Amino acid sequence: MSENKVSRDDLLHIAKLADLNLDEKETDKYLENLQEILNFAEVINNADVSNLDITIGAYENKNVFRKDEVKEFGDLEALLQNAPEKEQNMFKIPKVIN
Repeated sequence: MSENKVSRDDLLHIAKLADLNLDEKETDKYLENLQEILNFAEVINNADVSNLDITIGAYENKNVFRKDEVKEFGDLEALLQNAPEKEQNMFKIPKVIN
């Protein structure tokens, strides 16, 4: 089994792409975790599957689609009581995209 090593530069590049600000301790922890994940993936990729039957899925379920239709909710005020913030009868959430 050939082990691919993750460099600190690789990890910092991935963190930058993911918009993560990692301190030194977090960088070491993430580096260790990422290496463990890649090592496990290597084990899975090299598993002997020659004697296994081809299986697409364990279940034979099919996608079940429903008609896309608007339904009025009975008690909008009760629903909005759970909202930390609301605006124009809608849940107001923090911006998630920069």
